[in-house]
Amino acid sequence: MKTNETHDLTMRPITGRDELDLFSRLPYPYNDELAGDLTAGRRRPEWMWVALRGDHLLARAAWWSRPGRDTPLLLDIFDVDDDNGAPDRLDTGAHLLRTAMAAVLPDGAPRPEYCRHVPPDWRENATTTRVVEDRMTVLERAGARLFVERLRLEWRPRPPLPEPSGRLVFRPVGDSEELVALMTSVLDGTLDAHSRADLTRMSAAEVAVRHYEDELARYNSPRDWWRIATLPQGEPVGFVVPAHNGYNPVIAYLAVLPAHRGNGYIDDVLAEGTRVLAEQGVDRIRASTDLGNVPMANAFRRAGYLNFGREINMTWS
Repeated sequence: MKTNETHDLTMRPITGRDELDLFSRLPYPYNDELAGDLTAGRRRPEWMWVALRGDHLLARAAWWSRPGRDTPLLLDIFDVDDDNGAPDRLDTGAHLLRTAMAAVLPDGAPRPEYCRHVPPDWRENATTTRVVEDRMTVLERAGARLFVERLRLEWRPRPPLPEPSGRLVFRPVGDSEELVALMTSVLDGTLDAHSRADLTRMSAAEVAVRHYEDELARYNSPRDWWRIATLPQGEPVGFVVPAHNGYNPVIAYLAVLPAHRGNGYIDDVLAEGTRVLAEQGVDRIRASTDLGNVPMANAFRRAGYLNFGREINMTWS
């Protein structure tokens, strides 16, 4: 096991699930998911690092990936001991992050995006603001920059679901080629920050194919949940991809084609996706959208989705 010791500070990966209690000494809402992630192959002990002084956990970092991948996809846990008033606590966090990244990430490989879930009002509470900004400060020292802030949304069953308006007809997706073609079309004018960044490096068709292969095709939930929305005459208007991401039922993708925007069809398409998942008897549905994507955020609000959190995404250029 690789370790790094500086004076009385030890930095190392955990030995296995036997040290999950140690790793979980710092609070985070998803500590109770770590064991399941290890079992499913979404995490590995060698991707979960701690900074210790004696048996005192001062900082921790962990990466997440999809099962079967040999490299991390996200840095989604990075914490320092917020109860430790030592002036060097952020320095300790930065030291751990540099050491862990050097050990975990292949030489020359892009650094995975940092993703942290925070309360919806994190800027309005002084304690929460300090917690979030301290972590962002350490990430900035390591070369990361804020990329986008996203809204995390949740729908809870509240009967009755609205009846279909009748303006649109919904059918299952014919095949992957049909969906990818529609995904390519909706990138025209997209407000999604990740898609806009991808379009600076790739064609719309390449962005759509990569999104389909890296995201949608990996869901194990039934593909007959996916819906194409059409006018009564059969012309496609948009689509919705209800799915289960291994943690929650989700609206994984939702869009209206450029030629049909501005007619309120997004409400019908979202309602259909919500209806598909609600019919499975789920107790909640999750979704997310960029803070700056106001039209999409408003559509979720009209559909009864509540903003229960936010997500901070930071990237390395």
